[in-house]
Amino acid sequence: MANTKRDLFLKRRLRVRNKLRAMSNGRLRLSVHRSSKNISVQLIDDVKGVTVAAASTLEKDLGVVGKNNVEAAAKVGAAIAERARNAGVEECYFDRGGFLFHGKIKALADAAREGGLKF
Repeated sequence: MANTKRDLFLKRRLRVRNKLRAMSNGRLRLSVHRSSKNISVQLIDDVKGVTVAAASTLEKDLGVVGKNNVEAAAKVGAAIAERARNAGVEECYFDRGGFLFHGKIKALADAAREGGLKF
């Protein structure tokens, strides 16, 4: 039986998320979503079920509205690191979902690490 790209993506997302949940130790989750036109990231407290901080290319103050490239991902990563610092968060775990750790996802993660987040 041939798997579709969507099926493979969903299997990969569940595999990544379940492994991370087992090792989370109560830390917050930095969840990334990448679409064809935008990229967004949320810092989520799964115990309380709330979003602590978020950043996206849809925000006008970042200056990358509607862009989905490596530079835009780096700006979003720096923004989420700053907002996490303001919320008092220093450590989290990186949930890339079903996306491969390459290109835009890697640029976002590197910018968040440079901004002071530890994962």
